[in-house]
Amino acid sequence: MILYPAIDISDGKAVRLRQGSFDDVTVYGDDPLEAARSWMDAGARFLHVVDLDGARHGSPRSLHHLERIKRELGIPVQYGGGLRSLPAVRDALRAGADRVIIGTAAYTDVDFLDDVVAAFGDRVLVAVDTRGGLIATAGWTHTTQMPAEAVIGRLQDRGVKQFIYTNVDRDGMLEGPDLEEIKRIAAVVRGRFLYSGGIGQLADLEALAELRQVNLAGVISGKALYEGRFTVAEAQAALHER
Repeated sequence: MILYPAIDISDGKAVRLRQGSFDDVTVYGDDPLEAARSWMDAGARFLHVVDLDGARHGSPRSLHHLERIKRELGIPVQYGGGLRSLPAVRDALRAGADRVIIGTAAYTDVDFLDDVVAAFGDRVLVAVDTRGGLIATAGWTHTTQMPAEAVIGRLQDRGVKQFIYTNVDRDGMLEGPDLEEIKRIAAVVRGRFLYSGGIGQLADLEALAELRQVNLAGVISGKALYEGRFTVAEAQAALHER
């Protein structure tokens, strides 16, 4: 599995939310580029960058930060937040995103999803963000009545092959993942998925690795890395990253 250090951008700063709440924000860096540089210098091989302002307002607000990260560092980046139109997705790819993350629009605009998957294929990941097992959208501010497993099945029928699964209730809490939940999701996903939410210590990463789910391709970690609960190298070793 691959480690993806997370850089969430709000008001031009690198931040983390607790349980997806925009009213509970911790600022970890005044410049997302420097946050990205610190993870790359520590040995990270990929980055997970999310434009929280874009996710909240429905259109990208931080593409210039993506451009700076790619221009200065050249590290592979998956980027999401407010990508709800084909032009927005193209803009993110032109700005340097190696892969784009689609969230809300994957559930509200089937034609858009079909167009994006047809145009960009394996460069597209769909964010499956859940509260209580139900899909959360609009920057995690709205919880639907759609169960995650059923939604993943429908998305796969439309050609989606890669997902990011986030348990929003655990995100930023550092209390560990729900391993049974992850096994249930792994049983549904026919392609590959990344997990995010609640990673707080190396034992959490080791437990994920011990699940030996071949379709669990990586783990996204933010707060635990920022707070020094483990290093990038320690996390990579725990995940058996090659």
